[in-house]
Amino acid sequence: MNNQEIGKEPDELVTIAVFPEPSEANLARSELEAVGIPAFLQGETANSMIPVAFVSQLQVYARDEVEARKLLEAMEEAPESMESVTAAEIEAEQAAAKQDTPKEEKG
Repeated sequence: MNNQEIGKEPDELVTIAVFPEPSEANLARSELEAVGIPAFLQGETANSMIPVAFVSQLQVYARDEVEARKLLEAMEEAPESMESVTAAEIEAEQAAAKQDTPKEEKG
């Protein structure tokens, strides 16, 4: 069954998760965007100002809902620690620096 069969337009935004912590919401959004799924946070600003009163809703286009939910489920089963995220960022920066290093000219 596709999204149109269940009454959703492909470009309609659907909420796939609710987060009480802005940092968790941003991490989930970043994970989705890293694999090419556009993601949006509803209530992020209010949640940052008064966290106990508001939540952040993670939204994606209806056409991406199934894939996004699978990714979030996988994240819950094997959550990344800040150490592993930081290590991955450092590794990516080092790889980028190696590519930007000019090669010596032979003369």
